[in-house]
Amino acid sequence: MKAQVLTGSKNEIAETLAHINGKIHEAIVFVEEPVDPVTTTTEENIFAEMDSYTVQVGGADYSRESLYTRMEGE
Repeated sequence: MKAQVLTGSKNEIAETLAHINGKIHEAIVFVEEPVDPVTTTTEENIFAEMDSYTVQVGGADYSRESLYTRMEGE
């Protein structure tokens, strides 16, 4: 058995696959999800799924400026 990688458009891959001689046992297909340009924002919070694992104390300032500014006594 030999592995073969097929690339191209959906139609090109299907056509190449149809012309392969021999028995084909299985195929792995990578499908890109369509992106809706209206709902996609550039300021997406990539860490949103980690919110349930973070600790947030009431009244604390978690802004970048606050985190990187020395406080009195530091």
